[in-house]
Amino acid sequence: MHHQDSNYDSLRLDTGFEVPPGAVAKVSIIDSTLRIYGLPPTDLVGPKIPGFDAFPLVPAWSFLVESSTGEKAIFDLAVPPNYNESFSPALLERVLGFGWDIHVEKHVADILRENGEDLESIGSVIWSHSHWDHIGDPTTFPHTTNLVVGPGFSKAVLPGYPINPESLVSEAYFENRTLIEVDFDKTPLRIGQFPALDFFNDGSFYLLSTPGHDTGHISALARTTTNPDTYILMGGDIAHHGAELRPSSDLPIPSNLTGLYPCPSSLEECPGPEDFAKLTASLGRNPAGPALEPAIFVNYTEAVGSIQKAQGLDARDDVWVVWAHDADIAGRVNFYPKRVNDWKAKGWKKQGEWLFLGDLARGAAKFECER
Repeated sequence: MHHQDSNYDSLRLDTGFEVPPGAVAKVSIIDSTLRIYGLPPTDLVGPKIPGFDAFPLVPAWSFLVESSTGEKAIFDLAVPPNYNESFSPALLERVLGFGWDIHVEKHVADILRENGEDLESIGSVIWSHSHWDHIGDPTTFPHTTNLVVGPGFSKAVLPGYPINPESLVSEAYFENRTLIEVDFDKTPLRIGQFPALDFFNDGSFYLLSTPGHDTGHISALARTTTNPDTYILMGGDIAHHGAELRPSSDLPIPSNLTGLYPCPSSLEECPGPEDFAKLTASLGRNPAGPALEPAIFVNYTEAVGSIQKAQGLDARDDVWVVWAHDADIAGRVNFYPKRVNDWKAKGWKKQGEWLFLGDLARGAAKFECER
């Protein structure tokens, strides 16, 4: 379901990015071990790009966040290795119907335990939303671990299976566990243009309202250093590909792309910025904006709006945007048990910013030939 005439990427937004003073959170990116191969791009994003026939890899990242006082939360749980048994029948039928090549080795809880983490210390599991590749299996955590969800979740999703035989979540996830549904209407705080909630009450970690992809979809922002302040934005499914965010009016494509993206060896010459702009224009989109847009959403306008707001933060040197299936960080950054607080000093954002163009290069190459 695509809206190729969308003009949202031509808009310039005043992000007004101000974060109240606060503490630093310890942040780790957890490789959940999920790998999906051969997934058609148009299952997640659109319009279709010539030559971009399959995602080379679709991973799923979870995040461990620890406050200044030692409180801990997990943001997203990816997919459980025993999803054939733990998913509700309706959800399993849906997942198997995708026909995707899905591999997953471990529960996130097992990864934590193998690295010496006491699961009793995990105060909350936060779901960015309730899709199958984010919910994991909360029963692998103690009953003292709260489950935190976005606004509207209970009305849209509950009751779970088997109370509702058609439900896409299991009622076991919530049994003897505190379910907390975030209400952004009760907080006047805004970070950028996002309604926000100070989760640990120390200014280290905020939940952000990023609706559109799914009911009550939320993202999160953690402060990774002070003096200067830097942040990591955990996007969930706010995007599925870098070409939904970049380029933007605040982050134009570089005039020299040499070494910034992997050019397919089959091409005689690597496409330049003007070729990618022509490709985007050929799709009926603003040539100075992103080539792709969301294909999965409950509300197109809200999904596009959330991306639009994130573009302003993505353009900043002090904010690193990492979404749940961001394949461009695979093999390039430190994963749990190491932390990513030094992401800016390591240069990870800048090194990976334009890697996604490699997926679009074959589509842009025909315009290179026309020069």
